[in-house]
Amino acid sequence: MIRFANTEYVYLLLFIVVLILVFWFYNIWRKNAKKRLGDRKIIGSLMPDESKSKPYIKFILVLVAFVLFVIGIVNPQIGSKLEKVKREGIDLMLVLDVSNSMLAEDIKPNRLERSKMAISSLITKLEGDRIGIIIFAGNAYKQLPLTTDYAAARLFLSAVDTKIVPSQGTAIGEAINMAVESFDIEGEHNKAIIVITDGENHEDDAVGAASEAAELGIKVFTIGMGLPEGSPIPLYNQYGNQTGFKKDRQGQTIVTKLNEDMLRQIAAAGNGSYARANNASTGLRKIFDDISQIEKKEIETKQFTDYEDRFQYYLAAALFLLLLELLIADKKASWTHRFDFFKTEKKHED
Repeated sequence: MIRFANTEYVYLLLFIVVLILVFWFYNIWRKNAKKRLGDRKIIGSLMPDESKSKPYIKFILVLVAFVLFVIGIVNPQIGSKLEKVKREGIDLMLVLDVSNSMLAEDIKPNRLERSKMAISSLITKLEGDRIGIIIFAGNAYKQLPLTTDYAAARLFLSAVDTKIVPSQGTAIGEAINMAVESFDIEGEHNKAIIVITDGENHEDDAVGAASEAAELGIKVFTIGMGLPEGSPIPLYNQYGNQTGFKKDRQGQTIVTKLNEDMLRQIAAAGNGSYARANNASTGLRKIFDDISQIEKKEIETKQFTDYEDRFQYYLAAALFLLLLELLIADKKASWTHRFDFFKTEKKHED
């Protein structure tokens, strides 16, 4: 497999056109200069050693050397072998609640931002594991399929907010089912789901969904975001400024509370564990310790590795041609005079 390290320098090859034009105009100027000196035959007889072909040969050598020089700068690289890379890890789906109740500030800066901080911290600790992200409110949406590209995971995570979903609610069960469908079910016990939510106003059978996942060998863990005493839900205008708190139809301020009982039931049904986040921690350490006990699966992938530079060969060839061009004289070689069948005999005066 061949690749080029510095493809931006390929455009230097356009200078070949410039070199050809310069050489062409130089030859025209040279011919016109000879005409101004006198008759072409007479000038030719005064310059018997002038070679008509060598300037073209020297120019071709310069052109080829320039092309090789550019190729050397572009730096062709060759994959020396097809290496089998083995990794061990688990498949982990992160299921994140993005309903408006996650804006509550009972844990700082708010439940959602605290959740994103927990996920970012988890990604930092992963080694060889595949990770995916599902967000949910009234419905569930796959934000990121399973991948080992942790930079992409952080990028997608940074774009998550409560405005990313069209309908509000807490469809935990639907989100768990979507996470299960995201796995390649092969009977391997190397899969886990982490549900991060306040658990309030759940609208479907989340416990049943967790139980079905457990039957497939997928463990379901839950992290409760918020405090049991709850907090009001702030409202913001289009400029990001807080305008008040969310109220019910009677005009009373709504207080959103962490539903720990529901999250414990989900974790128990999913053969996982539950942890609660607070202002001191995100509850991630306990969950991560439990996940570390999951049996890792060996995954074999193939990729080209050990790319070797080849620029030195092209630069060496370019240097050789330039030296050869310098060694070639502009005049005819002395041995060519032996084949001069049209010599003019000199006349000697008595």
